[in-house]
Amino acid sequence: MKEYQAVILRLSRHTRDDEDALTDLLNERSRGGWEPAMLTQDETRLTIVFSRPSDSER
Repeated sequence: MKEYQAVILRLSRHTRDDEDALTDLLNERSRGGWEPAMLTQDETRLTIVFSRPSDSER
């Protein structure tokens, strides 16, 4: 069984700030064992669904 976590990242008009925020988010979740499973984007936000094996499978 897997655990899932959804994160919504609000995008700004500053590309560099958005890149830094996304990089920080991905690095933080990766350290916790989370892997991106799905991504959607519109003009103002990015939604990322992360997954990892549940505690019973690790």
